[in-house]
Amino acid sequence: MLLQTHGLTASYGQFKALFGIDLAVAKGECLAIIGANGAGKTTLLRSITGVLRNAPGMVMHRGEAIGDLPADRVMQRGIAMVPEGRKLFPSLSVEENLLIGGQVRGGSGPWGLEAIYDLFPILRERRRSPGTALSGGQQQMVAIGRALMSNPDLLLCDEISLGLAPVVIRDIYAALPRIRASGMAVVIVEQDIARALSVADRVVCMMEGRITLEGTPAQLNRAQIHAAYFGEAA
Repeated sequence: MLLQTHGLTASYGQFKALFGIDLAVAKGECLAIIGANGAGKTTLLRSITGVLRNAPGMVMHRGEAIGDLPADRVMQRGIAMVPEGRKLFPSLSVEENLLIGGQVRGGSGPWGLEAIYDLFPILRERRRSPGTALSGGQQQMVAIGRALMSNPDLLLCDEISLGLAPVVIRDIYAALPRIRASGMAVVIVEQDIARALSVADRVVCMMEGRITLEGTPAQLNRAQIHAAYFGEAA
């Protein structure tokens, strides 16, 4: 198994945000994590990436305990995150933002500048533009490209459709099959249930820091998802 969490907990001061999360992601798999605001989805990603530190065995990557590693070490191992809100470096150009992603890990892989520009051709046109001059959708493409430039084996995407126009969301999600074709596993955190179900091999629903439902899109019906998402019957 590529990634596993075992009894993962997380807190912000006195506030407990995750309660014993057991999760697994296989190599090359697309896992969607759905849930309303405050369900604990982003906290789960922050725990996996080392932004929030845990007991070592609570997070395992390729069979090794990484729960206590700092974020830079987790990235060097091959776990990259596309954060909510993009978080580009505003003083840098599109290409400079992308190149920073490639400096995280040594070695080579399928994702370099030309591959990113083939995936998102508009970025080639805007390569010299500052990140702040781009539309929200273009900034999201840069954020995805920056993460891919580290050639991770696991890509975590936190609310990549949030605040974007439907046509832009469609274009971004259309890139996922090519990303997965390189052998990468992808975890997508989404509030948009239909969007998540359309791309995922497996879906996990969270509510109030706990997993309330898990299965393949074909196994889960609308009533089950509604109950797991909102905590009430449809």
